[in-house]
Amino acid sequence: MKAIGFYHYGSAQELQMIDLPMPQPGDKQVVVKLKATSINPIDWKTRQGYLQKMFAWKFPIVVGWDAAGVITDVGKQVTTWKVGDQVLARPATTPRGTAAEYTLVDQALLARKPKNVSFIEAAAVPLAGLTAWQALFEHGKLTAGQKVLIQAGAGGVGSYAIQFAKAYGAKVWTTASQQHADLLKSLGADQVIDYHQPAELARLKDFDLVFDTLGGQNQLAAFDWLKNGGKLISIAGEAKQSAKRAAQSQVEFKSIWLRPDGQQLQKIAQLMAKGVVKSQIGKVLPFSLSNLITAHELSETKHATGKIIISFD
Repeated sequence: MKAIGFYHYGSAQELQMIDLPMPQPGDKQVVVKLKATSINPIDWKTRQGYLQKMFAWKFPIVVGWDAAGVITDVGKQVTTWKVGDQVLARPATTPRGTAAEYTLVDQALLARKPKNVSFIEAAAVPLAGLTAWQALFEHGKLTAGQKVLIQAGAGGVGSYAIQFAKAYGAKVWTTASQQHADLLKSLGADQVIDYHQPAELARLKDFDLVFDTLGGQNQLAAFDWLKNGGKLISIAGEAKQSAKRAAQSQVEFKSIWLRPDGQQLQKIAQLMAKGVVKSQIGKVLPFSLSNLITAHELSETKHATGKIIISFD
């Protein structure tokens, strides 16, 4: 099968088209023929070598951890899935990612694609959607009526977090450029704060939960925006002084890492089936080496609006 990977850490120019054997399912795995995948920051951070201490993988490495496609083979102990099922998944983190024609997925990580959701829309969801879901509900314990701030609401994770929080009855605030205000309000944001404006930032206070997607000074500033007993959940790592600030304040701080989870992903898929949650698609590119290089470089700018999708059709 065709895949796009790399033999050396470095820039997007290290990506190359490679031939790999067709994956064979383990007893509790399925093979998915990809219809679409999407680009996430972990893709280019892995390619640049930032995560090599965490993942001691041998080359070649194929990145990509969003899958939407059709099951073509199942393992001996797979009972709830069959060939032909249309699925989405955030597969386990391995060096054989979804920038390939086929991928392996553990059966527990699968969710059924709703009929009214395209493969393009489905491919945008798994990594970003699960990240937002776990930050808000698993770690943030967000409930109806609480006040939540979602930083960088126009990003892939932020746009799902706004919709999830609104669907569960929270009062939703977000930070973004003014040019994105109308879009974010349409997704459910009650207040959109222009982070370029000090007077706007001064309005941030008394939050039950702040979802930090930015890290650094933005993370440290968020401690001042929480009410006593509030929670600061970050996916951007722990900034220097954050643990100390949390200990000094009557707030909870946690830096989290995504955990693939098929049951949670199915809950998100059900919200999509009802039209409550929609994927925000920024760009769709056909699967090719040049397009994957373009997609990686666009994601690296950190200014892409909506998800970058790679289509296999």
